[in-house]
Amino acid sequence: MSSAMRKDIVTGAAFPDYELPDQTGTHRKLSELQKGDPLIVVLGRGGFCPKDRRQHEGLVRLFREMEVGYCRLVTITTDNLLETNEFRSAVSAHWPFLSDPGRKVQRDLDIAEYTDPTHDPMVPHTIVLEPGLVIHKIYMGYWFFGRPTVEELRQDLRTVTRKCRPDWDLSDPLLREAWAKGEKAGFYPYGKSYAAVFKDQEGS
Repeated sequence: MSSAMRKDIVTGAAFPDYELPDQTGTHRKLSELQKGDPLIVVLGRGGFCPKDRRQHEGLVRLFREMEVGYCRLVTITTDNLLETNEFRSAVSAHWPFLSDPGRKVQRDLDIAEYTDPTHDPMVPHTIVLEPGLVIHKIYMGYWFFGRPTVEELRQDLRTVTRKCRPDWDLSDPLLREAWAKGEKAGFYPYGKSYAAVFKDQEGS
């Protein structure tokens, strides 16, 4: 996918581990929010943009699937804290929204939308990340139909999940053998308790 970002932000590279305040004002790092799971990062214009609102209405539906598929979602805009909460509430989102009115991400990635000096937003992008913030795919959404559909993101998450979950294919005889031996570290939740998994979900 084409991208207006700086040249080193490409498939297979590590996405920067930005730290920004979330909708509660709590500073959060992307790595903290990812917690080793597949992650979609949406870089948006903000709540003023009808295209962003429409995209997020679709993401609300997808997020219900992402929760049961143990995947993560984060939105970053240049909105201030009040605007961030208004946007999040308006689309009934339940994932973290990070606020970047200082335009740290915009400047670092070189994605200022120079055609809108009034709002000075970021050029919209949607980035699908493998665990470790490794870039799987980048969509540039200056025009609305440059943004991924819900189905495209679902397929991306399938590919990333297949790649990062060692127990993806239970028909593998080695997995069956490991389970029979009581060797369960290679099966979800990979040594963590489900209590820890659900606590992580509540903290996202």
